[in-house]
Amino acid sequence: MTPTRIALVDDEASVRVALGRLLRMADYEVLAFASGEEFLAALGNCMPDCALLDVHLPGLTGIEVQMRLQADHVQCPVVFITASDDPAIDLSALHAGGLRVLRKPFSSQDLLDSIVFALQTVSN
Repeated sequence: MTPTRIALVDDEASVRVALGRLLRMADYEVLAFASGEEFLAALGNCMPDCALLDVHLPGLTGIEVQMRLQADHVQCPVVFITASDDPAIDLSALHAGGLRVLRKPFSSQDLLDSIVFALQTVSN
């Protein structure tokens, strides 16, 4: 059985390392990217089952990446992560097609639950 692939897109290396470790411990295959552009360029080689997108990325923002996924009809559920307290981000992220918005710092369980929710959304 092929492991479930999670794309982790965050410009902070420490976040990629910490969340990557957590996701691998939960038996996910992790594809880590430092930018939205890097993530989008890799889609031709490896399609993730779910993406964790930081809202505030250099270059394309996480919301802009999600909008590109939708425009290209890429079926990849997205969970947004952010350090911002701005409630308008939730509306923008969800309007763009994100399924959940997690505010840093979030619990490991909240992250894992959000991924399960996202994966179940596309399988239904």
